[in-house]
Amino acid sequence: MRFYVPTDIYVEKDCVKNHAKDLLAIGKRALIMTGHTSAKLNGSLNDVTEILAANNVPYQVFDQVEENPSTDTVANAAQTAREFNADFIIGIGGGSAIDAAKAAALLLVNPSLAADNLHQAPAKPLSHAPVVAVPTTCGTGSEATPVAIITNHKINLKKSIPHRIFPALALVDGKYLASAKKSLIVNTAVDALSHMVESILNIHSNTFNRMCPEYGLKLWSQCKDALLSDTAVDSSLYEKLMLTSTIAGMSIAMTSTAVPHGMSYDLTLSKGTPHGPAVGYFLAAYVEICQKNVPQDVAKILSLLQLQNLGEFYEMLRKLIGTCSVTREMKDKFIAAMKVNHSKLELVPGGMTPEDIQYIYDKSLVVE
Repeated sequence: MRFYVPTDIYVEKDCVKNHAKDLLAIGKRALIMTGHTSAKLNGSLNDVTEILAANNVPYQVFDQVEENPSTDTVANAAQTAREFNADFIIGIGGGSAIDAAKAAALLLVNPSLAADNLHQAPAKPLSHAPVVAVPTTCGTGSEATPVAIITNHKINLKKSIPHRIFPALALVDGKYLASAKKSLIVNTAVDALSHMVESILNIHSNTFNRMCPEYGLKLWSQCKDALLSDTAVDSSLYEKLMLTSTIAGMSIAMTSTAVPHGMSYDLTLSKGTPHGPAVGYFLAAYVEICQKNVPQDVAKILSLLQLQNLGEFYEMLRKLIGTCSVTREMKDKFIAAMKVNHSKLELVPGGMTPEDIQYIYDKSLVVE
């Protein structure tokens, strides 16, 4: 057994201010990578730039990171960082911003590596500039993982790159959820739920790493009613939601994501479905398939979520994210691609047959 999360992680209110010294110790010149508006609205960008400005650390803001960041975007960011002589990168936002920061940090110190080749396995591990992660959503947990999901639109590919890039520092503050829409909180929380479930229903699950998702599922269940309600999430739950997300990230850092995440990428590429729901649509059926081989693990998951049976799990996800409609041709294309996705299929406890794959798609998607 092995447990390895080298990121220095803090979770608390006013985290950036409280740990300014840790932030300032990372480097001398910073490129800050964010989306177009959210980091400005929730105050996270201002928190970071105030610290840098007060301590005379030069910085430049790159606010062009889109949802599902592309190879072109991270190439542009790396070039901006290179021209600015940045020696570290700060990713502020959801998983898209943090993943993009990781990829740009790799490109920054490897100028001969083309962004369009990021998905190719390197001959040897490559170094990268230090990354600071300031998450502002409660789902991806990218601040605690070495994974970066990048999209190459030229070849219609959305996938994690094969480079392991743990942030040097993660500053996690629940207050940034205050300006988030309820739908964003729900969607990202479903992603965190998926991380923990997929971490347990995984051939790499063991006694050490299972501590994270089991504790995280218990925390998630304490937020379940608020996520399911028609009212806004109370601010008293913000820190718990962010903590759960970080723990979920630590979970997949040990095991990797499994089949539901593998299935989600085609859905996002083809329909623009947000990542959390795209994963969540497949989650219950995946759990049902795994129940045949590891019933005790499924029973544990349901117990931690305070659910009586798998039917309640299906119903909970339907209430949270609804259903997804696709064409017959689209579904058949997804199934064919998944049947040869060996990197994900090999993670399933007890294995998965072509009939199992067909069953998951049939249960999870509505054919138009």
